[in-house]
Amino acid sequence: MSKQTARKSKQLSPSVEPLSTVTSKESLSAVSSKEDEKPKIVVNEKEKKKQAFLVRTLWTIVMISGMFFIICAGHFWTICFVLLLQVLVFKELIGITSESAKNSDLKYTGYLNWYLLITTICYLEGKSLMTYLINYLIDHNYPTGLAVNILSHNKFISYLSYVLAFVGFVSSLKKGYLKFQFAQLCITHMILLLVIFQGHTIVNNILHGLIWFLLPVGLVITNDIFAYICGITFGKTQLISISPKKTVEGFVGAWVCTTFMSVILTYYLCNYNYFICPVNNYNDFSVNCLTGISCDPNPVFLRQIYKIPTDFVKFLGTEYIHIKPIYLHSMVLSMFASLIAPFGGFFASGLKRAFKIKDFGDTIPGHGGVTDRMDCQFLMGSFSYLYYETFISTHQLNIGTLLQTIVINLSGPDILILVKSLFGYLHTIDLITEEAYVTILGLL
Repeated sequence: MSKQTARKSKQLSPSVEPLSTVTSKESLSAVSSKEDEKPKIVVNEKEKKKQAFLVRTLWTIVMISGMFFIICAGHFWTICFVLLLQVLVFKELIGITSESAKNSDLKYTGYLNWYLLITTICYLEGKSLMTYLINYLIDHNYPTGLAVNILSHNKFISYLSYVLAFVGFVSSLKKGYLKFQFAQLCITHMILLLVIFQGHTIVNNILHGLIWFLLPVGLVITNDIFAYICGITFGKTQLISISPKKTVEGFVGAWVCTTFMSVILTYYLCNYNYFICPVNNYNDFSVNCLTGISCDPNPVFLRQIYKIPTDFVKFLGTEYIHIKPIYLHSMVLSMFASLIAPFGGFFASGLKRAFKIKDFGDTIPGHGGVTDRMDCQFLMGSFSYLYYETFISTHQLNIGTLLQTIVINLSGPDILILVKSLFGYLHTIDLITEEAYVTILGLL
């Protein structure tokens, strides 16, 4: 009886499966059926690129519109905007280079970087602040003794602040992290040199007149746009290995387009006093596009006569041309914006590759971080500043700078002697009467 039962069980065993096996098969079939029910997501690269292009274009319009709004608000807000951009670029660069400090026991490294940033900005922008603030205090009869002493010694105070940062750095050195800490110090100073120092030259460009800020910025933007358009249209030859998408055709095409655009931008900008007038005092510092500003224009904005070389006379049919020199200067700026400034972008590309990142941040949708948009602007700004100081600036003395020099460098009795001498000169050239002169001397 037991043998027959055993045979029956053997015969039945192949057809009987364990409960766990059945359950697992049923679960697998259920999962597979659910997966079949899910809609398959098909990635369309063409649609993805189209969407990215639309987002990039939209935010380009937003950025340009916002920049023009700030410029129309006045010189003060434009300078504040530039300072904000400097801080944001510094934040992004320090963020990617000091990531290891967050994972190490170096809690003071980040504070030291920001302290050095504030010290550098105070050192570089202190002179401009001193010029306009002292004039404001004098004209409004505010006590100026303490303010003059602080502002006139701005550089020394900033230097002492830097020395304090140096002492703090040495005190924070730790065994096992020395190489990293010294590398961080070098990186921070390099960022301050490439970003904050060159940003300072852009601030000076604004003070020289908004055209010296708008024209270089506009040329870099124009070059960037046309390099992209020419590159995707007929670009074939790779320009530089560090940026595979940059082509020779896009580079040359952008150069030609930027040169033509420099003439158009200059034509519109140089016809408005709001763009060509420099900031000479705190009253000019607070103007906007609605209040306007007036000045004696720099000679580069006035038509001048140029003699044409003999070889070109027969083609042009005239020996002389009347043209504003600013057009010739703008072409020089456009050449730098097209041929040299892009290497600031190549430098940024190399830096991103070194740290294996795609963008410096995600502040601007479709464009990455602020640094991705400003990589060429700082180099262009410093060149524009030096070009202006070398070939265009007239270094004219104005009442604001003269008054500042007197207040800072002369004592009270010396200023009184100067006033008496000035009244004596005015009496000599008959601008004030004998009676008024005697009365004034009596009051002094």
